[in-house]
This record gives sequence, C-alpha cells and structure tokens, in this order.
Amino acid sequence: MTAPGVDDAVQDKPEKDPVTERRLHPITPLRRAWAPVAVVIGWAVHDPDQTQRQLTRLTTTTLLIALAVIVPAAALYGFLTWWFTHFAVTDTELRIRTGLLFRRTAHIRLERIQAIDVTQPLLARVAGVAKLRLDVVGTDKKDELAFLGEREARALRAELLARAAGFAPETAHEVGEAPARELLHAPPRDLALSLVLTGATWGSLVAALVVPPLLWMATHSVWTVLATALPLLGAAGASSVGRFVTEYDWTVGESPDGLRIDHGLLDRSHETVPPGRVQTVRIVEPLLWRRRGWVRIELDVAGSSNSVLVPVAPREVAEAVVARVLPGVTVPPLSALSRPPRRAGRCVPVWWRGYGLAVTDSVFAARQGLLRRSLALVPHAKVQSVRLTQGPWERLWRVADVHVDTGANKTVTARLRDAQEAAELLKAQAERSRTGRKGARPDRWMV
Repeated sequence: MTAPGVDDAVQDKPEKDPVTERRLHPITPLRRAWAPVAVVIGWAVHDPDQTQRQLTRLTTTTLLIALAVIVPAAALYGFLTWWFTHFAVTDTELRIRTGLLFRRTAHIRLERIQAIDVTQPLLARVAGVAKLRLDVVGTDKKDELAFLGEREARALRAELLARAAGFAPETAHEVGEAPARELLHAPPRDLALSLVLTGATWGSLVAALVVPPLLWMATHSVWTVLATALPLLGAAGASSVGRFVTEYDWTVGESPDGLRIDHGLLDRSHETVPPGRVQTVRIVEPLLWRRRGWVRIELDVAGSSNSVLVPVAPREVAEAVVARVLPGVTVPPLSALSRPPRRAGRCVPVWWRGYGLAVTDSVFAARQGLLRRSLALVPHAKVQSVRLTQGPWERLWRVADVHVDTGANKTVTARLRDAQEAAELLKAQAERSRTGRKGARPDRWMV
C-alpha cells in the first residue's frame, strides 16, 4: 500500500530532458569520402611497377566503369560515416558516437577538459566551417569534431567552457564567448626578420644547397640526390616559409577562460592556454636577436600541444605576457643568475659559462646555452619530483646536476652546480614544492 502523497510527489517531479544528439556539418562527407581514394593511392605508391602494368592492361571502357564504381562508393562511405556520427552535451560530459561497422563512443568529462581549440584549414575557411579540437586530462590524442559551422563551433566551445567552469546546463549556452583583451600582436615584418636572423633557417638552407651537389659528385645517382635533397629542402621550407605561414598574424589575448592565441595565414587557429596548467615557461634568445632585444616564449602545458606563446617580441613585452601566464612570477634578471663554479669547466669546457641558476620565492629558474640562450621557469607548485645526478667525472670535480620534473613529462636541469650546493638545493626545492602546492590556486576555468 502506497503512503498518501507519494504518487503525487512522483508525478510532480520534473522529468529529465532527453539528451539531444546532433550531427556534424553536411560538408563533412566530402572530407570522409577521401578515405577509399587514399587507399587506392596508397596501393599505387606502394607498388608503382605493378600499378603501371595493371593500368596498361586497362581499356578506356574499363577505366570508366572503375570510376563509375569508385566515385559512388567513396561518396557512399563519406555519407554513411557522417550519418552514423553524433555528438551530444549532457550535464556532465560531451559524448561523441562514431563508427560505421565498429561503434565507438567517447565520454569526455567536462571537468577534465583543459583546452578547446577552433581550427580552420584553408578550404574550411572557404566553406565557412571549423574544427573543434579538445585537450582532455590523461589523454595524449585530441578528440575532435570536424566539421561544424563556424558559428556553431564557437558557440559550442563557449558552452563547453562555461559548463567546465561550473555554470548550470540551462544557463551555460547563454553565457557566450568570454570577451578577450589583446596583450600582444607580432607584426609580420618582425616575424619575417626574426626568421632571417635565426640560425636554424640558414643552417637548413645551406645544407639543402651544399649536400646534394656533393652527393652528385660522389655517386652520380639522381635518385640518391633526390632522396637527400627533397627532405633537406622540406626542412629549409618548414623552418622559414612554413613557420612564417603558421605564425603569421600572431595575437595573444587575455580572457576569463585563459590566454587566447590566434594565428595563421592560410590555416587559422584559435587556441587557448588553459589557466593553471602551464608547467614550464622558456624564454629563448637566439644570438642574432640580442641586438634588437627580441625573445621567443615557449610553454610546456600538461596534456596539451600548445608549445609557443610568443613567436617574437621585445623582452619587456614578452615578460609582461609571462606575468599573465604565471601570476605573481617575476622573471629573474641575468644578473641574478649564478654560474657554476670555475672547476665545472673541466667537465664541460667553454659551454659551462652558459649555465645559470636562480631560485626565487615563486620559481625555479635554470639557464643554458651560449649562442642560443634559454631560460626555463618552473613554478614551485608545478614541480613533481626533484633528482640529483652525479657522474664519475663530476664526482671528481665535486659538481652535480639537479633535475626538476614537471607534470608535462618534461625536465628542467640546473647543470654543474657545486656538490654541496646541489645537495642543499635538492632538500630545499622539495620543501618549496610541497608548500607551493598547498598555496596554489585551483586549476579552474573562468575564476
């Protein structure tokens, strides 16, 4: 027998709204349709002689019939993969369901999302669509939704970030994209000049121009020269033109959901540096940049592929951006970095002068390099472990290395410190890391 009022209470209880599944943009099948064509091309490249023999046997009629079969098959494959791909946003997760024959459902917890990037390849920009890429804690590979309408992608990104920040599901879609304030813009002229003044650009270009002629003189083999010249030319292009195209119109803005990075000449990318997830900041200063006072800022972000924060900028401007990435951190001046003892030169001649160390209340700072200086800053709260290593030759000269491991699976090393100093640094850094984690701010969006 049911107690009075129970049925009424059950009836009055609001039912949960059903989860609405959505499909990707209708242009997506064109992207998926390339898969069968790519299989055929891969087979042809794998065995070109056999492919040529087979093609010579085919008549025009046979080729037309083959095309009449392959093109509809590719179109049908693209359509079916699009038709069986759905995504939905629930109260706690983003659910992506894919698979034509073998079904796969990805359940992405909203609180584990640490970055959502909107990217637009050139053809996607022409078609007005965009790709949504998600960085999730504990996964190396990014999940993605490709493609969505440009407005839909931005709206979905804003909704996911709002939910990850703790907004209620019924209000998250109304929050909209958080406003951003521009902090830095890298002029194309400075970017181009910085690439010209980079040693890697000239090194790869010289190798591409010198090595192939030498190989031709030694082997007189066209295939050997081509097999060597093409990768060298590709490396030279990637280090110069490729970087210019990728880093063109680089803009850094600040918003409640982190630092936003927009860049790209052909393919536009809208990335986000998640708040509180930056493990290491490196200030890189190539030799030929020093007269102009330029530096490059690189990042190590836990679980994210974001690696460049500032491609080129004056030092004072770049340090102001670093202060926004690491609140409360001041970049130690060069005068504050202590060199290893002179006897360290017995272990690493000449280059020992490029090493330096400074430990402040907020960061562990280690420098390395003479021609290309690199200063790595690790907040104490981000240090996962501290290690001391000392080889036989280092023991002889009473020096040791102190390694600081971060959550991004990277290591920052203070090289060739005095052995007693290194032992004291090991103990002190372990204590600083413990107290730093207690006082660290939570890694939350929009706080």
